[in-house]
Amino acid sequence: MSAARQPSPTEVRDEAASAVPAAARKPRAPRARSAAPSQGVRPAPALGGEERARLLEGRHHDPHALLGAHVQRGGVVFRVLRPYAKAVTVVAKGLRAELSEEGDGLFSGLLPLTGVPDYRLLVTYDGDELEVHDPYRFLPALGELDLHLIGEGRHEQLWKALGAEPMEHQGVAGTRFTVWAPNAQGVRIAGDFSYWDSGAYPMRSLGSSGVWELFLPGVGAGALYKYDITRPDGSHTLRADPMARSAEVPPATASVVTASRHVWEDAEWMGNRGARPLHEAPMSVYELHLASWRPGLSYRQLAEQLPAYVKELGFTHVELMPIAEHPFGGSWGYQVTGFYAPTSRMGTPDDFRFLVDSLHRAGIGVLVDWVPAHFPRDDWALAEFDGRPLYEHQDPRRAAHPDWGTLEFDYGRKEVRNFLVANAVYWCEEFHVDGLRVDAVASMLYLDYSRQEGEWSPNEHGGRENLDAVSFLQEMNATVYRRCPGVVTIAEESTAWNGVTRPTDSGGLGFGLKWNMGWMHDTLRYMSKEPVHRKYHHHDMTFGMVYAFSENYVLPISHDEVVHGKGALVSKIPGGDWWQQRASHRAYLGFMWAHPGKQLLFMGQEFAQGSEWSEAHGPDWWLLDESYSAAGDHRGVRDLVGDLNRTYTATPALWQQDSVPEGFAWVEADAADDNVFAFLRYAHDGSPLLCVSNFSPVVRNGYRIGVPEEFPVWREVLNTDREEYGGSGVRQPQPLHPEPVPAQGRPASLRITLPPLATVWFRP
Repeated sequence: MSAARQPSPTEVRDEAASAVPAAARKPRAPRARSAAPSQGVRPAPALGGEERARLLEGRHHDPHALLGAHVQRGGVVFRVLRPYAKAVTVVAKGLRAELSEEGDGLFSGLLPLTGVPDYRLLVTYDGDELEVHDPYRFLPALGELDLHLIGEGRHEQLWKALGAEPMEHQGVAGTRFTVWAPNAQGVRIAGDFSYWDSGAYPMRSLGSSGVWELFLPGVGAGALYKYDITRPDGSHTLRADPMARSAEVPPATASVVTASRHVWEDAEWMGNRGARPLHEAPMSVYELHLASWRPGLSYRQLAEQLPAYVKELGFTHVELMPIAEHPFGGSWGYQVTGFYAPTSRMGTPDDFRFLVDSLHRAGIGVLVDWVPAHFPRDDWALAEFDGRPLYEHQDPRRAAHPDWGTLEFDYGRKEVRNFLVANAVYWCEEFHVDGLRVDAVASMLYLDYSRQEGEWSPNEHGGRENLDAVSFLQEMNATVYRRCPGVVTIAEESTAWNGVTRPTDSGGLGFGLKWNMGWMHDTLRYMSKEPVHRKYHHHDMTFGMVYAFSENYVLPISHDEVVHGKGALVSKIPGGDWWQQRASHRAYLGFMWAHPGKQLLFMGQEFAQGSEWSEAHGPDWWLLDESYSAAGDHRGVRDLVGDLNRTYTATPALWQQDSVPEGFAWVEADAADDNVFAFLRYAHDGSPLLCVSNFSPVVRNGYRIGVPEEFPVWREVLNTDREEYGGSGVRQPQPLHPEPVPAQGRPASLRITLPPLATVWFRP
C-alpha cells in the first residue's frame, strides 16, 4: 500500500516559516560591495489589477513579461518580486538605483537608460544585504528541439530536458527548473533557498508543450525544492518533481538538485556485455533487497561486501528489487514516487553508481526491478499532479488499480508514455544497469485484470487487451535495445500472452526474457508433497517442457515465493526430518540449474534459510555462524550453490541452446513410481550433459539410464548428495562406461547408483 499521509519535514518547514514574522526570515548573507550613488528613479507604470493579482496568486503564465528589466518609452522599467524584502536596489557598472516599493513584495522603477545593462539586485532584509542575479533577466534555458520532442512524446533523454538541471546559462551558474503541468494556471518554485516561500519564483509557460521553466542563478546541487502548482480551480498544491534525480530521505518528500561527479571505471564491462545474446549465454541471477541484505549498509558499504559475496557464489548477475524512490519501505520499492531518483535511504545517486561500478568491475551484471504498472496516490507526488488526472488515466475505472490501491498510468497519452520510455533508458544510460525486470506486466496487458463484469470497457476491437499498454511496452523495448547494446529486458508476465519475447517487428512485445511463473508454481507444488505422494504429481515437473521453447525463460524462485505465509523454499518441502528437507532443497536446485531457462534465486535461499524473508531484518546470516550447531548444514547448501554456478558457467550445454528444442532431450520422464527424472542438455557442438534427479528418500542401485552411444566414458561432475554439502555421500564409481543394454529407447545405458533425494550431473 501507499505510505500513510503525514507532513514531511519540508512541509513542516514551510508551515513553520509562514508563522514566523518576516523580519525573522531574512537570508543571512555577507554585505554587498559598495556601489555608485543612487541615480534618479521615476515611478514605473503600474500593473493592472488583474495582472498584479495573477502574478501574486501564482496564476500568471508569463511572469517574465512583468518582472525583470524591459525597455520602453522613457527608459528601462525594472520590476522585482521579493516578499519580505525591505529594499531592492539595481546595481551595475556606474549605476546604483533603489526601486520603489509597490506593496506585496513588489519593487519597481523607471530608469533613464537606453538599454538593459548587465545588472544585479541588491536585496535588503532588515539591514542585511544580498547581491544576486535577477532570474527574470534570463532567456529560456530549454531549446526548441527539446520542446518539439516533448510535444511529440519522443524525447528519449527526457531527464536532460525536464527536472532540475545545474548548468551555466548566459555565463551565470545556477539551476534550470522545468516541469510538465499542462493543466496548471501557474507554477512557482519553493525551496530551502527561499525559506520554502514560493512567492518570489513564478515560472513561465513555454506554450502548448505544457512545460513551465525558470532558471534560478546561484542555486546548485544539494538544494531542496518542490513545485507550488495553481490548479485549474485556483487552489494550490505543493508537489515533488516527477523528474527529480534525487530526493530527501523518507519520510521527507522534497526533491534535491543533483549533478553527477562519478567517474566510471567499467569501460571493459560495458564494451563486452553485448558480445553475445543473453539467451545464448550463461545467466544465473541472485535477487536481493538492497536495504535488508545487510541492514544499515550504505551503497558504498554494500559495494565493499556484495560483489565479493556474489562472485564467491558464482552468480553472473544480481537483480535488485526496485531502487527508485518510494515513501513506504514496506512496499519493498514497488510503489514508486520518484521514478528518476535512486532511493536516498542508502546514499546519493553517485553512491549507487559506485555500487554498480563495483559490481561490474567484479564481473557481475546488474538488473533492476522497474515498476511502470502503477504509482501510489500520495498527494505530494504524481496523483492528479496539476489538479486533474495527468499521469493516470482520465477514466476512473482505468485509473484505479484494483489490487493495490494505486493508480495506473495512461499509456495512451504520448507525454506519459515518453516519461516511462525515457525512464527505462535513463536507468540504463545514467546508471549502466544491464537489464530491467518489468514488474506486473500482466496487470498492464489486460483491461479486465482483477476486474469484474461491468468494471471495465473493451478496446476498440471489442477485446480485453490494453492496446495502449501493448504499444507502450513495444516502444520501450525497441528503444532500450536500440540505444543500449547488451541490455536485456525481462517480463514478469504470468499469463499465456503470445509473443512476450518475440521481436517487436514480428508483432511481439519485444522482451528479451520472461519469468516462467508456470514452471515455478508446478515444480513447487511437486516439491511440497511427501515423497510417497509425489508420483501422483509427477508431471508437474515435466509439464514445463511442453512450452519451454515458446519464449525465452527465466526460472524464478523470487522474493514473492518466500513471503506472506508461503514460507522459505526449504520450508515448503515436507519430510520426516530436517535432513530430508535440506536434501530435497539441494536436489531441487540441481534440477533447476540443469533445466532449460535462466536461474533466479532470492537471497537467503542460497543457504536454506528456514524462515520467511522480512524486510525488517533480511536474511538469517546467523545460520552460517560457527557457533550455531547446524551452521555446517547451511554452509553446505551455500557451497553447493557456488559449485552449481561454476559448473553451469563452464558447461555450454546448459546455456548455448537454452531456448531451442535442439538443446534438450528427455531420457526418463515417466518414472513416476520411482520419483526419477533424467534429461540431456546439448551444446552447439553436440557435447551433452546428463542430469538425473531422484526425489525419493531411498538409494536406487543399478538404475539404468540410456545415453548416446558415441560417448564411451562418462564421469560425475556434480552430486547434490556429497558429504561436504550435507548429504549422505553416495557416489558413483569413476569413470562410468556405457553398456550395450538398451534403456529408455537408447541402445546403450549407464548403470548408476542414485543417491537419495539428490540430483547428479554427468558429462562425457
